[in-house]
Amino acid sequence: MIANKSKPETVNQKPETINYIRSRKHHLPMIQRSTLLHLRIPFSFYLLPIFLFAVSLSPRPNGWATLLAFLILHVLLYPASNGFNSYYDKDEDSIGGLEKPPPVSKELLYTSLVLDGLALLLGIPLGWPFVLGLFIYGFISKAYSHDRIRLKKYPVISWLLASIFQGAFTFLMVYQAINQLKITYLLRTEVVFAASLTSLLLMGFYPMTQIYQHTEDARRGDMTMSRLLGVKGTFIFTFIVFGVTFTAFYFFFSRFFDQKYFFVLMACLAPAVVFFSWWYLKVLRQESAANFRRTMRLNMLSALGTNVFFALLGLWLHY
Repeated sequence: MIANKSKPETVNQKPETINYIRSRKHHLPMIQRSTLLHLRIPFSFYLLPIFLFAVSLSPRPNGWATLLAFLILHVLLYPASNGFNSYYDKDEDSIGGLEKPPPVSKELLYTSLVLDGLALLLGIPLGWPFVLGLFIYGFISKAYSHDRIRLKKYPVISWLLASIFQGAFTFLMVYQAINQLKITYLLRTEVVFAASLTSLLLMGFYPMTQIYQHTEDARRGDMTMSRLLGVKGTFIFTFIVFGVTFTAFYFFFSRFFDQKYFFVLMACLAPAVVFFSWWYLKVLRQESAANFRRTMRLNMLSALGTNVFFALLGLWLHY
C-alpha cells in the first residue's frame, strides 16, 4: 500500500503567512496624503529667486554647500513652515498652492516639527551662523501663525517680518553659508544692497498673495496687509512698491555691475507685468476677479521671470 502523504506543513501555513503580512502592511507608518499636500513642497519654487540671487552674486560658492543649503531650505525649512502655518490656520478655502485644502491632522504638526529638526541637524556642516539663521527663521514663521502669538493678525508687522525674513535674512544666510564668509563681510555695501532688494521684491509680492483670502482671513479675525488695503488698494500698493523696487534694481546694477542686467530683468518680468495690468483692469470692473487661480498665475509668471533672470545672471557673472 502506498502511504497517504500529507502536504508539508509550510504549504498549509502559507496563506496564513500571506494574510499576516498583508494585515501588517496596514500598520506600517505612512504619511497621510493631506499632510504631504499641506507641506506644499512645490510652493518653494516661489521663494527660489532669493536663493538664486544669493548664488549668482557669490564670490566663491562651494558646490556641495550650495546643494545642501538648497535642500535644507526648499525641501525641509519652507515645507515645515507651510505645514505649521496650515495646521494653525485650518483653512477651509483656497491657500497658496492648494485650491481645495484637505482637513489637517496632528500628523501635519508633528511632521513640520520633524522637518524643522532635520533642517537644523543638516545645517551643522554649513556652520553655526547658518544653523542660528534656520532657528530664527523657524521661530518667526511659527510666531506668524501660532494662535498664542499670531503675528498674522497685525498687517504691517506681519508684512515687514515676512518680507525681511523670507528676503534679506534668507539671502544673507545663504550668501554666508555657501561662501563660508565671516559675518563682517555681510556688512559690505553691495551685499546689504542686494539683500535689501530681495525684501523689496517680497514687499510687493506679499500682499498680492493674500488678495483672494479676505473672507477666510476675516472669519479667523486676521487683519492682513491686503485686507487693510482692500482689493483695489492692494493692486495700487503693489504697483508703487514695484516702482520703487525696479528703480532700486536699476541703481544696483548701474553701480556694481552693468545696466544691461537691469533691462534683461525687465524683459524677464514683462509677462508678469502685462498680466498684472490686465488683471487690474478686470478687478476694476468686478472685484471677484481677484481669485485664487489668477493669483497663482501671477505668482508663477513672477517666479518664472525672476528665477530665469537670476539663473542667467549667475551664468554671466561666473562663466
